Amino acid sequence: MKIYNVVEFGAIPDGKTCNTKAIQAAIDACGVGDQVLIPSGVFVSGALFLHSEMSFCVEEGAVLLGSTDLNEYPLYRYRFEGKEQLCHASLINTVDIRDTGIEDEWYQTGYIADASKRLKGITIEGKGTIDANGTVLRKLENEAKLGIRGRAVVFRNTDGVIIRDIIIRQSPAWCVHPIFCTDVLLDHMKICNKYAEDGTPYDLINGDGFDPDSCKNVRVTCCEIESQDDCIAIKSGRDAEGRAVGIPTENVEIIDSVFCYGFGVAVGSEMSGGVRNVLVKNCKFEDTYSLASVKAPRGRGGVIEDIIYENIQHINNSLEHQDCRWFRGAIYIDQFYSYEQYDETACEPKNEGTAVIRNITFKNVESVTKAGRAVFLMGLPEQPLENIFFENVRASGLSGLSFYCGEGRAAVSFKNGIRNRFYRIAVNFKDCMICTIIIFIIAILTYPFSILNIRHFIFLTVKIVEYSYIHTSVKQNLKFRKFGHTSSF
Repeated sequence: MKIYNVVEFGAIPDGKTCNTKAIQAAIDACGVGDQVLIPSGVFVSGALFLHSEMSFCVEEGAVLLGSTDLNEYPLYRYRFEGKEQLCHASLINTVDIRDTGIEDEWYQTGYIADASKRLKGITIEGKGTIDANGTVLRKLENEAKLGIRGRAVVFRNTDGVIIRDIIIRQSPAWCVHPIFCTDVLLDHMKICNKYAEDGTPYDLINGDGFDPDSCKNVRVTCCEIESQDDCIAIKSGRDAEGRAVGIPTENVEIIDSVFCYGFGVAVGSEMSGGVRNVLVKNCKFEDTYSLASVKAPRGRGGVIEDIIYENIQHINNSLEHQDCRWFRGAIYIDQFYSYEQYDETACEPKNEGTAVIRNITFKNVESVTKAGRAVFLMGLPEQPLENIFFENVRASGLSGLSFYCGEGRAAVSFKNGIRNRFYRIAVNFKDCMICTIIIFIIAILTYPFSILNIRHFIFLTVKIVEYSYIHTSVKQNLKFRKFGHTSSF
């Protein structure tokens, strides 16, 4: 492996000189299996474009700092918020698609199917820092109105992406954004898109940490992500365009990681190409408004399925987002996401824009939040949620469970002791008491015909009260299938 030190190409680490041309020259000279080195010091740069079979190393004590000159970020089309649109280049990009001779193939969808034309084997590593200078750039890019804001790091159409050990800070928008990539690894790295090193908040909007977008085989391990918005948001395109491209994000593992601020690990809301096979395991969430959110606005389409949150600890002492109308619970599934008002009774015809959400599991979860609901579940009347499982979940908040699913078939299951594992679930006291009184009267009237002794009668009454308390907040035809430790509705 040959190492190309950017200083040898004329780069100056004074925190002032723009080194875009010098650093890009080192990248262009880098051969297969070689490495570009950013040594100690502060190197200002505009947009850089990596190519196949190379690594980009920012060593300890080094900072790659985004230039504040918009001329250093050319405009070109790539996906943001689910649609191909004109964007400013990011600080680090894969090779500019315009220079590959396949713009016609790429232009409509952004996706390159031909394996021979895709990039492969790109690594970003080192103990240093990539700082996109997003607080300044966001304002400049918005004021210029030339294109959508860039990101800190964008990989497109790349097979084999590794980002490890490094710190990435303050992106103008989403921080790390792989698009149409496979075999993506984030390992022992840190994303800071909320606070500067001195504790000053960044002035950012849409400050997601990591957004895999129509990607396959993604692994996040032993990482720390601090975010102004979603710490991780799993995406796959938006509305008709996303459905036409039809590339899901699938086979995602997020393990042994810590998430701070923002909104935890989300699926959506741009998910029209589908999301499946996601595991979030052995993770901690600190002062995130939510730990899990699955969000699909009506009309988006796509299928979200086989999502697991397991062995999760969540504590939120922040009230920062308590009045945010788009985020309705520490654990929430929302098919009316982005709608200020929702009507769980207004059924619409099913079509290609009807999203399906099914097979979502929460297992061994401890969640305490001072802001909002503990659990919010909202399906569509025309397409209720399917197979939502809670096992060994303890959740508390200002209020507990809200469940709106509409008419029709739905399945939500609680296992291993609702009374012992869930706290402060029911929120509709009036409905609860009415239901309890009615059931109690029925029990009294039927008691003379019962063979139960008084002890069993009292036990049954307590169980009825308990379950009515939980289920009366559910806007669904209720049917008790089993008393005991498992209840389904």
